[in-house]
Amino acid sequence: MVAAYVLIQTDVGKASTVVDAIGSIDGVISAQAVTGPYDIIVQTQAIDVDSLGKMVVAKVQAVPGITRTLTCPVITF
Repeated sequence: MVAAYVLIQTDVGKASTVVDAIGSIDGVISAQAVTGPYDIIVQTQAIDVDSLGKMVVAKVQAVPGITRTLTCPVITF
């Protein structure tokens, strides 16, 4: 399994609707609105890196109101 955090910037005033929409995507563990340079942090899980990329591009980035994403894969020591 591959875990990652996806940092998301949204249009002004759209964070709560984006969090609600992202929460129902398969592979999303949690989605929370935060303050700072990003508006939302999403914890995800996928079978492999390819599946993770497809989820972010095809499902997460397709949610209306998202302006930018940054995917941060988790490394295990």
